[in-house]
Amino acid sequence: MLGAEDFAHLVRVAPLVAIDLVICDPDDRFLLGLRSNEPAKGTWFVPGGCIRKNERFAAAFVRILADETGLKMPIAAARPLGAFEHFYETNRFSDPGYGTHYVVLAYALHLDHRPEIRLDEQHSAIRWMSAAEILAAAEVHENTKAYFR
Repeated sequence: MLGAEDFAHLVRVAPLVAIDLVICDPDDRFLLGLRSNEPAKGTWFVPGGCIRKNERFAAAFVRILADETGLKMPIAAARPLGAFEHFYETNRFSDPGYGTHYVVLAYALHLDHRPEIRLDEQHSAIRWMSAAEILAAAEVHENTKAYFR
């Protein structure tokens, strides 16, 4: 894992590769977290995280799912939704002068029950919303809405 200075340099000069998790419960409601940090601070977003150097997709999926939600499932339980580009004017360090660029591999995960979710430090609250609610809500980030269009 990179230190803050190295990670800030990477955010300034290169796109980040990430996995987003579109998690659906049996009632067709999707898990969103209220972001506590930049980019997208103060908006509702699906769980997700960066893939680390030399980390395979399957291992990254398992780690990100566990870190962001406390759930433990293999990537084989999910369905790929595709690759997406996310551009932000801000960065997690709130440094002026550069934004953040992600290349995101999105995966849909349909659960057979609504589990208890363990919040991480990046989210202050969670919410389960229908696709229609997500698309209609002003406080849901546009990059999350893209998964439902």
